[in-house]
Amino acid sequence: MPVSDKGYQHIEHGFEPVFDQHSRILVLGSFPSVLSRANAFYYGNPQNRFWRVMAACLGVPVPPNEGDPLAGSEPATLDASIAAKRSMLLNGGVALWDVIESCDIKGSSDASIRNVVPARIELITSNASIEQVICNGGTAGRLYKRYLQERTGLPAVVLPSTSPANAAWRLERLVERWRETVDWGALQFRYLIGRGCRGVS
Repeated sequence: MPVSDKGYQHIEHGFEPVFDQHSRILVLGSFPSVLSRANAFYYGNPQNRFWRVMAACLGVPVPPNEGDPLAGSEPATLDASIAAKRSMLLNGGVALWDVIESCDIKGSSDASIRNVVPARIELITSNASIEQVICNGGTAGRLYKRYLQERTGLPAVVLPSTSPANAAWRLERLVERWRETVDWGALQFRYLIGRGCRGVS
C-alpha cells in the first residue's frame, strides 16, 4: 500500500551548526522540531530537557529560554536565549547539529521522516578535532549510522532522547546517563588547553 502524502512537508534544516575549532564532542539530533524551526535554533520546545541535561553535564547554570526572568532585568529575548545557549556549548567544547539537512516530515514527528538528505558533516569534522559523537535519541543514532558514520570514521554513542516524548526517562535519570557516558571534566580541560588558557585548576 503506498504511503499517503497527507500532512507531509519538504523542510530544509534552515540554520547553521554550533561549533568552533576547539569543539571536541559533537552532539547530533535528528531534525529540528516545529518550534525549533520557528526559532531558527536547536531544542526550542521548553519541555525538551536538552539544555538542562547539557548544563548539568558541563556544571554550569541552565541558560534561559525566551521569556525567562533574568537577574535585575527584563525577561530574556529569543536572541539573548540563543546567545546564552550557544556560549554554553562553545565554552564547554561541544558542537551541536542534526543528522538531516532536509527531509519530508509531518510536523515534528521523527517517525514520519522520509526522503532524507544528510547533513554536510564535513563542515564540522574538517574544522574541529571531534573526538566523540553523541546522538540524542535512537532516530538520530540510526540515521547517523546509515548516512554519516562512514564519512566521519567515528562510531556514535546513542543516548536516551531528551524529548518530552521520551517520558519514561525522568530528568534525573537522563542527566545520570548522559554524565556517565562522557568525561566532561576532561573534555573541558582539553578545550581550555586547546585555547591556550592557563591557570586551570
